[in-house]
Amino acid sequence: MSTAAIPVPLNSPRRVLAASLVGTTIEFFDFYIYATAAVLVFPQLFFPESSKEAALLQSLATFAVAFIARPVGSAVFGHYGDRIGRKATLVAALLTMGLSTVAIGLLPTHADIGLLAPILLALCRFGQGLGLGGEWGGAVLLATENAPPGKRAWYGMFPQLGAPLGFLLSAGTFLLLGKLMDDATFLAWGWRVPFIASALLVIVGLWVRLNIHETPDFQKAVDSGKRVRLPMREVLANHGFAVLVGTLAAFATFVLFYLMTVFTLGHGTSVLGYAREDFLLLQMIGILCFAAGIPLSALYGDRRGTVKAMLWATGGIFVFGLLFPLLFQAGNVVLVLLFLSLGLFLMGLTYGPCGTMLASLYPVQVRYTGSSLSFNLAGILGAAPAPYAATWLAGKFGIAAVGGYLCVTALVTAWALWAIGQRQKRGAAGTP
Repeated sequence: MSTAAIPVPLNSPRRVLAASLVGTTIEFFDFYIYATAAVLVFPQLFFPESSKEAALLQSLATFAVAFIARPVGSAVFGHYGDRIGRKATLVAALLTMGLSTVAIGLLPTHADIGLLAPILLALCRFGQGLGLGGEWGGAVLLATENAPPGKRAWYGMFPQLGAPLGFLLSAGTFLLLGKLMDDATFLAWGWRVPFIASALLVIVGLWVRLNIHETPDFQKAVDSGKRVRLPMREVLANHGFAVLVGTLAAFATFVLFYLMTVFTLGHGTSVLGYAREDFLLLQMIGILCFAAGIPLSALYGDRRGTVKAMLWATGGIFVFGLLFPLLFQAGNVVLVLLFLSLGLFLMGLTYGPCGTMLASLYPVQVRYTGSSLSFNLAGILGAAPAPYAATWLAGKFGIAAVGGYLCVTALVTAWALWAIGQRQKRGAAGTP
């Protein structure tokens, strides 16, 4: 009886929120330095025999590899997260992501080993996706399962803040390197610095996470014997509706974010003619708007429901898609800044309550597996093809087609959120 009660007072709110935030910040920093390098560096170093456009597309294809790995990570880490606990699984996920990232910084290039270089790059990218597939779900559960009543969305938004913070660290690092060295030095070895330096961040994250205890919700499941032997089989057999609508509910979130970061960086620098450092600075300002939107939507989510918060944000995303050709233009920095700030603010509004909403779709004994699976399947559906598809659409039909692509995804997400809301009204879903 006392065993289950011991960890609860030790998991102070400050420690829980720090552990959920620091881990996702590190994970997303690792993820974004790859995304930035995939646009700025890898086409030249790993795909030099292709044309400029083909090399960029090939580099973006390796970027997409991680999204294929993420559901595998959600299955593997979700299994152990629902079987042995959130804490140990989160530590393993952080190590997987961190080691893969450091390895990228040590890779030989095409000039050194030929075709083996992009193969090794893709393999390391798979490792990054594997780790992130297990990281996100556990971090959200660490926060929400320790939250007091009426504060689940607020607690659940702290791991979500790791996304803008990780991006700011990534963009800031590349911006600083661009100021400190010329292009030749940056291509020769400077690009490796963020990947190798991420090892220091991983050490910090491990220290924080090794000093927390299991969540009260999971401990109760252990004490009452509610754990299932094969969480993934349980999710697929008995929670198919939650998997489907959860995936589609996060669809537009992923598309929007990777359009506003990876695609816009590539299109803005290679097609519209903005300097790399200037565009990264504009993105960093936009990311501040992203960070501002997260707590606002979380507050609304605790008061009115996370589904309703995401529905309002999705409506805004649809309207924003119509504005693409008006705002994303060459030679007008003010318009581009407005474009990035508005798009990333909407991203914050939809992303803030997303983790809490997905966790609410599943019972505690399969919550790690189920929420991670929905989130990462949405990554495959939304984020993996987004930079590639948008680059192709912009080249063939113009930037308005990219906005239309975003509008379609917003409609799909709105339907899924409506379906979840209807199910919650009938009392068939978990705590919203």
